Amino acid sequence: MPKTVRIGYIGLGRRGLTVLQHNILKMQDVEIVWLCDSYAPALTRACEVIAESGRPAPRLTADYRDILADSTVDAVFLMTGWDGRSEMAEASLLAGKYTATEVGCAFSLAECDRLLAAHKKTGAHMMMLENTCYMRRELMVLNVARQGLFGEIVHCSGGYHHDIRACDLLKGIDGENPHYRIRSYRERNCEQYPTHELGPIAKLMGIGRGNRFLALSSFASKARGLREGARRILGEGSPHAACEYTQGDIVTTVLTCENGETVHLCLDTTLPRPYSTRNYSVRGTLGMFDEARRVLFFEGMGENLENNEEKCFDTYDHPLFRSYMECGIEGGHGGADYLVVRAFLEAVKRGEAPPINTYDTLTWMAVAPLSEASIKAGGAPVPFPDYSEGAWQTPPPPLAGAYSLDIVADASPDDIK
Repeated sequence: MPKTVRIGYIGLGRRGLTVLQHNILKMQDVEIVWLCDSYAPALTRACEVIAESGRPAPRLTADYRDILADSTVDAVFLMTGWDGRSEMAEASLLAGKYTATEVGCAFSLAECDRLLAAHKKTGAHMMMLENTCYMRRELMVLNVARQGLFGEIVHCSGGYHHDIRACDLLKGIDGENPHYRIRSYRERNCEQYPTHELGPIAKLMGIGRGNRFLALSSFASKARGLREGARRILGEGSPHAACEYTQGDIVTTVLTCENGETVHLCLDTTLPRPYSTRNYSVRGTLGMFDEARRVLFFEGMGENLENNEEKCFDTYDHPLFRSYMECGIEGGHGGADYLVVRAFLEAVKRGEAPPINTYDTLTWMAVAPLSEASIKAGGAPVPFPDYSEGAWQTPPPPLAGAYSLDIVADASPDDIK
């Protein structure tokens, strides 16, 4: 097992810089060989951060292909916006690199097909850095489920409930570097951002490991919130206040599963609302978890139970998160950013598939184009592609180790580098 992972890091916007500064630079077994961004000020700021950390200066480029041509690079991080990311991931896989990609969906199913072909051609692995899979709450719920305390899982739900008009979509829209999501909200109508809730749900339900998604149906409301937000934030005279946006304000998606479960997703990002995370819920034959009420509930408890989550952490905290807290490391989103990056790097060091593997990543990426097709068809169900090509029926043994999302394994502070 190599002692150090040599990485190329592509994309140094707000998210990319944050993960680099507050997570990767805390890991002594990572060597940052390359930095890449087409926006020169972002490269400059990242270089300053690395210099402040005392690390050697990396090589710089505006062309990600320079990184892929370097045979000494073990792994590539794709922290760019959505545009062009699939093309970069495909090139990275074809170059034989372990590839970590920030969360986001494909623009078309053809993108997913090309990524699958690249993975099959070289055997290189891709992992979506879905940090919610390693959040304390989601890890606790996974631990409860793996102990069988929910009984048989029947239904899960969640959503992205966050008014992002001022903080993302319209922020700096007339500047040099507007937010990458705005083009999608102008041109597409779909479930654009499902993976924060879908990732933990898919892992809980064993999608790709004895279970799979069969079909998806999506429905979208009319689009009014973004234009109204532009009027309020940018002024009546702004051209963005007169723009016709395509993205529905509320998108509701239902997925059906091979083993009979259902999943409900909701996208809610362009109407006034308080931030309410993901409203994650799990329903089983013996109990449930309800994030909105902060309740872990088992049959026989009083139906008026409210907010026992903190007490349940004491009993059901996942061993990995207990070890993380013992180490006292802070890495963003309550530690989930650190843990998901660490999970990827541990797979690179071991030369094995990551806990969120290529098939998982492609499945989650496919939700946006599938939902777009369903909405255009009036909510008609569309079949879900099987990117494992039948392998879900005879999956390999569960991934072992502290970062596994298949089983709950013992963990110690030594697992938190």
